[in-house]
Amino acid sequence: MAKINFGGVDENVVTREEFTLEKAREVLKDEVIAVIGYGVQGPGQSLNLKDNGFKVIVGQRKGKTYDKAVADGWVPGVDLFEIEEACEKGTIIQYLVSDAAQIAVWPTVKKHLTPGKALYFSHGFGITYNDRTGIVPPKDVDVIMVAPKGSGTSLRRLFLQGRGVNSSYAVYQDATGHALERTLALGIGVGSGYLFETDFKREVYSDLTGERGTLMGAIQGILLAQYEVLRAHGHSPSEAFNETVEELTQSLMPLFAEKGMDWMYANCSTTAQRGALDWMGPFHDATKPVFEKLYESVASGHEAQISIDANSKPDYRKGLEEELKALRESELWRTGAAVRKLRPEEIDR
Repeated sequence: MAKINFGGVDENVVTREEFTLEKAREVLKDEVIAVIGYGVQGPGQSLNLKDNGFKVIVGQRKGKTYDKAVADGWVPGVDLFEIEEACEKGTIIQYLVSDAAQIAVWPTVKKHLTPGKALYFSHGFGITYNDRTGIVPPKDVDVIMVAPKGSGTSLRRLFLQGRGVNSSYAVYQDATGHALERTLALGIGVGSGYLFETDFKREVYSDLTGERGTLMGAIQGILLAQYEVLRAHGHSPSEAFNETVEELTQSLMPLFAEKGMDWMYANCSTTAQRGALDWMGPFHDATKPVFEKLYESVASGHEAQISIDANSKPDYRKGLEEELKALRESELWRTGAAVRKLRPEEIDR
């Protein structure tokens, strides 16, 4: 385990050079990894593990998602089973159903957590908020986590490109004395670029804050606000969208992803640099109180309860689809659909 300095703070980091794929295979050579759930993280993690040479099975209820697993090459009765049968067969149970579904499926999973097995999460939600979820594992199993910092789709795409998504890792309970090496082997197996240390509480607090903040919630709110201001002052939809979204995602994000925000600034006009440096302060001051309020809501468990209540409703998918449809059909994103079709790579196809 290496110490890497991040902005002046030393952290424990595990790289693929240090903990090789061959070592991971050796650690898990006698394990059967049962991936429970084939929704967001399940496909990417299970397929990457399978392609990396681990013994993997999938547990999924029959329906559209089950059919997707079959389409991806999983064979019913061979490496694709109903959830209970997969839990029985697995020595490591990767619990990758949604947070709300974890509550519903927990009694089935728990009865198959026999001594020496490992219960694996990719999110700290169920354990951290166990007073709300009821997920309290037996004391004689390892409880571990590898949390890729990206969607399951990104995890799979980058894996196929020979790259990886960075992941955090944590050991909540070490019953066998081998929980850490199991965790790291799984982290390498699912295709992590590197692994950094955390715990279940810090993972879920940062994750819920990030999703509601700059990763999804805040970015949509900020983009919409700027787009609306430009439109209100007479700018056309295409101009407003290009200045708000297209230039950000297609030109500037790749620059600061490559070498940092300062490098991106340095590769823009001096007028843009001056304006960005002058206005980042007001935006910081305006939004920081919102982020503080958000973090407090996460830490108190309020956000978790909202999620549990909303996603446990029988018709939650219908309501979710209606909200996403409204987002998709807003002028901003209908304009985006038109702009994307005009990108050179789309025209050339």
